[in-house]
Amino acid sequence: MTGTLALVGGAAWTEGCSFDAELLRVSGGDRVVVIPTAAAYEQPRAVVETATAWFGQLGASVEAVWALRRSDALAPGVADPVRDARFVYISGGSPMHLRSVLKDTPLWDAIVDCWHRGGVVAASGEAAAVLCTHMVDNRGGAFTVGLDLLDGITVIPRFGQWSGDKLHRTVRLAPHHVTVVGIDERTALIWEDGSWRTEGAGTVGVFVDGHRVELDAVPSGGGGAGVTSTPLGASRDPSLLRTR
Repeated sequence: MTGTLALVGGAAWTEGCSFDAELLRVSGGDRVVVIPTAAAYEQPRAVVETATAWFGQLGASVEAVWALRRSDALAPGVADPVRDARFVYISGGSPMHLRSVLKDTPLWDAIVDCWHRGGVVAASGEAAAVLCTHMVDNRGGAFTVGLDLLDGITVIPRFGQWSGDKLHRTVRLAPHHVTVVGIDERTALIWEDGSWRTEGAGTVGVFVDGHRVELDAVPSGGGGAGVTSTPLGASRDPSLLRTR
């Protein structure tokens, strides 16, 4: 059993992120644990303040986990706020820093456990890419190693800002068993009840074997520390996928 996973394209906690209210409702709680690790060098306190104001409008409080360095993520007790959390949200920022801080730590184990016991885990922007086994390097569009929660898909965050050259490179270099999913800002690809759906203000693009396909081609599982991958959908229709 797993809970709900939301992969957000970026611009978290801004107008258009209509899915946050539903994620909060599904969590069954009124507290959101925010992890600003990826923003360690980009005013993490401002990130938490934005989240606090946003979720405050939705009737929830925010508790931050200040794991800005690897030593923080390994410190005794740092994972305690996550152990009983129903909703964990990882902010965007530097994917390499986020990966290096969280990998093989009690804090990362607690985040995964939150999802496995039915909670909501959301990751925005570069953090959504880091959850994947094959992480897109947003500097050039090639691949590096992520945190291995999802091995059936890889995420291009802030999809609308990508150049055609970078997109072509990523799609071309993707391992044959991996579906490439581009997610616009203020848009979420959500895993819930055994399937994927999209919500928000932007669009989502799905690519398999170099072709643009429909949403049902996204594996209905993620593998790695998450759920087991299943065969890709049969659709190979290259038509544009636009979801709202």
